[in-house]
Amino acid sequence: MNIIIAGHGKVGSTLTRQLTSEGYNVTLIDSNPRVLESSVERYDVIAVHGNCASMDVLRQAGVMDADLLIAATNQDEINLLCCTTAHGLNPKLHTIARIRNPEYTDQIYEMHHIFGLSMAINPERQAAQEIERLLKFPGFLRRDAFAKGRSEIVELKIDKNSKLNNVSLIEMAGIVKCKVLVCAVLRDGQAIAPGGNFIMKEGDRIFVTAPTENLAILLKNLGIITRRVRSCLLCGAGRVSYYLASALIKSGIAVTIVENNYDRCQELCALLPEADIIHGNAGDTELLDSEGLRSFDALVTLTGLEELNMIVSLHAISTGVPQVITKLGHVSNRGIIDSLNLGSVVCPKDLVANNILRYVRAMQNQTGAAVSIHAIADGQVEAIEFMVDQSMRNCGVALKDLKLKSNVLVASITHGSKTEIPNGNSVFRPGDSVVVVTTARGSVRQLGDIFA
Repeated sequence: MNIIIAGHGKVGSTLTRQLTSEGYNVTLIDSNPRVLESSVERYDVIAVHGNCASMDVLRQAGVMDADLLIAATNQDEINLLCCTTAHGLNPKLHTIARIRNPEYTDQIYEMHHIFGLSMAINPERQAAQEIERLLKFPGFLRRDAFAKGRSEIVELKIDKNSKLNNVSLIEMAGIVKCKVLVCAVLRDGQAIAPGGNFIMKEGDRIFVTAPTENLAILLKNLGIITRRVRSCLLCGAGRVSYYLASALIKSGIAVTIVENNYDRCQELCALLPEADIIHGNAGDTELLDSEGLRSFDALVTLTGLEELNMIVSLHAISTGVPQVITKLGHVSNRGIIDSLNLGSVVCPKDLVANNILRYVRAMQNQTGAAVSIHAIADGQVEAIEFMVDQSMRNCGVALKDLKLKSNVLVASITHGSKTEIPNGNSVFRPGDSVVVVTTARGSVRQLGDIFA
């Protein structure tokens, strides 16, 4: 498959790494020659220097023979013009544009065919949705949903006081008293596919599959005390803050936003009259303390400075704020991030890249394509959801009688409204949703790929 990526910023570079690693033919377009030189040295790609909205530049990039174009520059209008022009040159081309301005949301939806858009992505909106999910279920560092929310993979960190510290997976069932499955463990930066005798240790990050209704039971029996978030402090007033605050206010959560830019504060006062807007520096811990930091149920750091986000999150955790979420643009060195204890970490570019990757695989595998794809365990493991169709082989055969690849685990099977953590006698049938976990990223593109 031939893919053009226009704009080589955070999203573009992440996509380049993932798509080239899976063997796709990638061509990059960017107006910055230094960015292109760096990528050509690192990846097996073709680079074209120029304006991605120009017909001549698109032709140089091979738009006539391309299957997909992803426009991810930092300007919405350029992305739209790029997709419209490319689609005009090649009507069979699939196009994806990054559109960040909330003012364009409605017209993109209503006029996508005019723009020649196959899909629009918004990193800030996706990040806000992810953060909202975390705030609605405090206690987990991360939540990934499958089967229309009936099944989830959640992330927990084992500390020295955890009931799971120095406990084997076999013994875990007697502690949590509900059906769950530990599908992956991160220890010292390495992903492990654990067996029943695996003993969890302090510092491990474990990824647990469970029916959604079991999550509250899991937290309760682990002694993780949670309470419904009623008040939330947002540091920074960018687009993520706007999307997130709008959603939280609709859910009845009191929102306070701290922002250093006075003009932006005035804008938000008009856009979000129900929120409390404070003009001040979010990095001023004395200001945060004077505004009652300790009284908030949650704090989310959303400024454009990663260092500031980390410092404020560390301060909030030290003062006892029950839930802290940190937005980071880069999470390449997860070992350092883990050592800082920043609460939940959300990376918008990774969320978008995973969404686009699912689309790319669906293009290549029109039959049996993944419904959803989530990269977990710092991207070393993939959790993939498939719908079982009539043509799927081995339907109705017990898992104990099937030979699966060594790096694949069937994590959950959803039959209608009921989700089960599978055992040897479990089967899947047409219409079921199956979630598989694999340590070999890119190797499972259809459900049939799980069989040895």
